[in-house]
Amino acid sequence: MFAEKSAPSAFFPGRCPLPDLLQEHDIDTVLITGTVTQVCCESSARDASTLGYRVVMVADANATGRDQDHNATLATIYRSFGDVRPTAEIIDMIDAAPVP
Repeated sequence: MFAEKSAPSAFFPGRCPLPDLLQEHDIDTVLITGTVTQVCCESSARDASTLGYRVVMVADANATGRDQDHNATLATIYRSFGDVRPTAEIIDMIDAAPVP
């Protein structure tokens, strides 16, 4: 599934069809990855959380220019908006999940 966004957040109303697509497929959890951790990635994570999605920020699949900006955003997400995990841990969790 692909959705094009025209705002920093993929969940901002009217700027991306992603929330509608997720709802159509009964998806309640989002993995956040991308560039500029403290801008687009954080905006999407915050808005997704506000809309009731379970949010997981993939720590090593987000990037920005400075480590301190990246790490500050990961800390903010973990404290207030969702979970933060490395890719390998997420893959292990998916592999261990029961198949419906």
